[in-house]
Amino acid sequence: MTGERTYVDEGAVRQWRSTIAAAQAGDRQALDELVEGWLPLVYNVVGRALNGHADVDDVVQETMLRAVDNLGSLRDPDSFRSWLVAIAMRQIRDRARRRQPARLDESAAQEATDSAELTVLRLQLEGQRREVAQAVRWLDDEDRQLLSLWWLEVAGELTRRELAAAAGISRQHAAVRVQRVKERLETARGIVRALDGACPDLRELTARWTGRPDSVWRKRLARHIRGCGYCGGTRELVVPAERLLVGIALVPVPVGFTLSLALGGKTAAAAVATAKSVGWSAKVMAALTQPAVAVTAGATMVAGGAYVVTQTPHTPPRATAPTTPGAAPSPSPTPRLSPPALPSPSPSVTRKVEPYGTVVDTADRAPAPGTPPRALPRRPESGITSTGGRQAVMQHRGDSVTLSGEGYVLVRWQISPHSRPGALVMPTWTGLRGKLFHVASGGGRRMDDVVGDGSDRGYVTGMGGPGIGYAVLPDGTQQMWQNEYFYLDGTVVLTQNERGCDYGLTVFPSTWAEANEDVRYGPAQGAVRYGLVRDDGEDTAPVPQYVTRGTPADPATVPQRSRV
Repeated sequence: MTGERTYVDEGAVRQWRSTIAAAQAGDRQALDELVEGWLPLVYNVVGRALNGHADVDDVVQETMLRAVDNLGSLRDPDSFRSWLVAIAMRQIRDRARRRQPARLDESAAQEATDSAELTVLRLQLEGQRREVAQAVRWLDDEDRQLLSLWWLEVAGELTRRELAAAAGISRQHAAVRVQRVKERLETARGIVRALDGACPDLRELTARWTGRPDSVWRKRLARHIRGCGYCGGTRELVVPAERLLVGIALVPVPVGFTLSLALGGKTAAAAVATAKSVGWSAKVMAALTQPAVAVTAGATMVAGGAYVVTQTPHTPPRATAPTTPGAAPSPSPTPRLSPPALPSPSPSVTRKVEPYGTVVDTADRAPAPGTPPRALPRRPESGITSTGGRQAVMQHRGDSVTLSGEGYVLVRWQISPHSRPGALVMPTWTGLRGKLFHVASGGGRRMDDVVGDGSDRGYVTGMGGPGIGYAVLPDGTQQMWQNEYFYLDGTVVLTQNERGCDYGLTVFPSTWAEANEDVRYGPAQGAVRYGLVRDDGEDTAPVPQYVTRGTPADPATVPQRSRV
């Protein structure tokens, strides 16, 4: 099969991997490039976790120095990002342990408060993005630390597993803590909205407030808002924080900090005067003293805002435009964009097996709703075993399930643009041994079928609606149905690769009888349309997109057009 499509600049990523290896071997220029690429990531993560406190510079400097000192211990260059973030989080926690339990003095507290305003001014934030930036100052230290990691996860820069490792907790505990942080952030946003309002009771309540956010006043104000019809009533649609991340730029690394890190703590003026004498790369100095950081290592977090750039190193940055309610594409056909740049896999482990399929799924038109399906061929069934049990629920990037045996598999889609719209990074099948076919589609509808008028959480189709935004498929990707059926004779791993648009998968071992019944459920029974049979009973049945016999380090890099 030909026409393989990939979205990864393999040469650029290989060059970045080789840069890490060269830096480990003592190449000063390579080390310069690492600092150039990754300092913005560290500065923004620490800046958000510490809310712009004066200690940010010290913590970032200590993080970078420790990373340089311990670079030789890094075994896998592909894990550099998560390794660096873990170092940053350890330094943040160490700084918290070193601090005295006494309250901050007035000047330090004012610095923390001013951080949000600095973010607003430097990034010219407006509306609810401004609200989120200001709400962060109402969070406790531990919540801000986790928030900095969660926004990296939302941005597609960390997996839930990496988030948990950086925070030093289990994945299960991470899920609970992230949910709590999101709830507290929404409470804080409510406080910011209320303080901007004109409630006379709130003015009376805050008459003795110093204007400095703290946990005591957070509780008082939240209690007032819950019982106040004026403050508790939302006069506009409150957009989830995840969606507000789109379109906010990076806060630049301060010039003085950059040069003092490079030159042993000297001031910016002294550093400029002696830069050449210490041999620090002019390329690094030029990049890090720009008024805005335009090149980041695969993009990151914002101190005071969010994620914006979705490029890999050595490629031009591409800002992600925000989704504006009312300006979304029409529900049919589903809009398609090229997906964000993704990291490259490490060399795959492949088996020399002759390709069995001659047809790969492609983008196709929906059949007429009233067209009954043709007969579904019956293939041998000895049963499918799943590491996820009878029902594997995969809600986060990196979740996976291993399927083995001879039989049918049901993959049920749940797409959630109301939580986070945008480019959808498809799940992938890796490590295939044997054969895998896409045999039928059902569930009574394609996900781009019109299902409402937007009154149900904003949905017009299963892919979204004008008020909440849409899930956007990569060019050439086949439109999914609610239920997708596959036939497996062998072993394969299915991985959820959520980046960008929020989605979930539920995977069930199934049977021919269940698939056959599903595709015959039609408009007479309340469905939008009958299902679609794709199987012809032979090896000429279609192979799913995004399948490989290899086992790449990042499953999201599997090409769209399969070669199996």
